[in-house]
Amino acid sequence: MAGTFITFEGIDGSGKSTQLRLVSNFLKGLGCDVLVTREPGGTTIGLRLRAALLDAQEQVDPLTELLVFAADRAQHVRRILRPALQAGRVVISDRYADATVAYQGAGRGFKAELVEEIVRLATEGLVPDLTLLFDLPVAESTNRTTRRSNVRNKLDRLDIEHRDFHERVREAYLGIAAAQPERVKVIDSSGSVDATQERLKNILVPFLKERGHVR
Repeated sequence: MAGTFITFEGIDGSGKSTQLRLVSNFLKGLGCDVLVTREPGGTTIGLRLRAALLDAQEQVDPLTELLVFAADRAQHVRRILRPALQAGRVVISDRYADATVAYQGAGRGFKAELVEEIVRLATEGLVPDLTLLFDLPVAESTNRTTRRSNVRNKLDRLDIEHRDFHERVREAYLGIAAAQPERVKVIDSSGSVDATQERLKNILVPFLKERGHVR
């Protein structure tokens, strides 16, 4: 059986990481062979890069950010994603290449052609079979990240960007979904965790059944 590559995308506070954790446990309960990973930080090297990239005290040049994310992705693709997919597993990644288009392309203002070329080099053309985009207004995203920071007593470098930055990122994500509706499915995540989980399962479970991963 061929492996299946699924990515979860969305602005900070969209709930994608919570939903990934919940649905991965659900799928494992159904006997699905699931590997959960993330970008940045899906490899040992990636964990070190993640710490530097998201440190709110670290001054990271936008071009450096773009290239370091690409380096992390190249390692991730070669060491984690391709081997797992070749083994027939369901791989679910918390962020992937669409994040670079949204955050570094739209958010930082790099030209689309440059971002596209860097993504191509890092991914070697590996495209997700399905992308789930968790969407909510930026105002609600800000409220959620603020509540989260009150618990953790920490904001990362992307959390503290201005609202217009996050608006550009959200619009870029929605633009990707509009341009690639067969691959990218938008899930309204502005409601409760349970409501979002139900919407997620209604898309994901039939998809995995069609591909033979779930009975």
